[in-house]
Amino acid sequence: MPAALTDIQKLAVDLSAAIRELVLPQLGKSAARAHAGTAVGGDVTFGIDEEAEALLVSYLQDSGLDVAMYSEDKGLIECGEPEYVLIVDPVDGTRPAAAGLECAMVSIAVARYTETPTMGDVVFGCLREIKNGTLFTSSRGQGVDIVSAAGVPVPVALSRNTDLSQLFWTIGFRGRPARALIETLGDLVDLSSTGGAVFDLGSATFSITRILTGQLDAYVDIGPRMIEDVPEVKPFFEKVGRGAILNNSPHDLAAAGIICAEGGVIFGDGRGRPLDRRLLLGSDYSFQMSCVAAANRELFDSIVAVIDEGIIKLREAFGKDC
Repeated sequence: MPAALTDIQKLAVDLSAAIRELVLPQLGKSAARAHAGTAVGGDVTFGIDEEAEALLVSYLQDSGLDVAMYSEDKGLIECGEPEYVLIVDPVDGTRPAAAGLECAMVSIAVARYTETPTMGDVVFGCLREIKNGTLFTSSRGQGVDIVSAAGVPVPVALSRNTDLSQLFWTIGFRGRPARALIETLGDLVDLSSTGGAVFDLGSATFSITRILTGQLDAYVDIGPRMIEDVPEVKPFFEKVGRGAILNNSPHDLAAAGIICAEGGVIFGDGRGRPLDRRLLLGSDYSFQMSCVAAANRELFDSIVAVIDEGIIKLREAFGKDC
């Protein structure tokens, strides 16, 4: 049946709860770590991913709504004549989830279903913590709501820190070649190592939402920019990814992007540019995007400046003229 936006938003929230209910009992179990195949983007599909992805199709069909859905494993599915598309990552943070850690979320974005929808077409975002149940939702132009599993509102609490030496931040590390990544970001790691802290939490959405809660100041993932600016590092990405290039895709960032924007987090690519024009429905290398998220503009600009300097060092270490 035709679906109003409110119907689709409710579907997204309810689906996130259903996925959590399915995945929660499996956190930390050995079966969750079993390799079940390879996703379209080239990443390993774990057992915990496979079951969550299977739920998506049946849930969508049972809803009776005209809606499309895109996920990395299932690709694009259409029901009826949809006006909206769900961009779903059922377990963002598969590895932490498989290890039983809290750094995993269900990520669902809702976008207008055009011929070539972009990040800027996202009108609703829903992120739900799998272990603790906290729910983050946001509609375009209406701010962000954070509610604990017990139904208690959680305030947005952005850090006011602008000092890189006191930076608490997370880095995107999975599938990125360590030596090249540290060549680029090593100065920021060292600068913040004692007075601040750097973490690899294994989930872009969990990392980014910690900025909203005030636990962290920033999230930095620059793999695509490294390849764009210094193509010589591409084979190193392919080696780590066993033939694939593994960086953040739209399904990783679509919901987080609108929630960041509505919550006051500064959000852009590895050059500091908006991500609004990036295409949504794809997972291969051409769709991948770098990302910097920070609690305030001054901090965001300072981080991008350090990345610019790091790219010069990467070129000196790996470029043709080295």
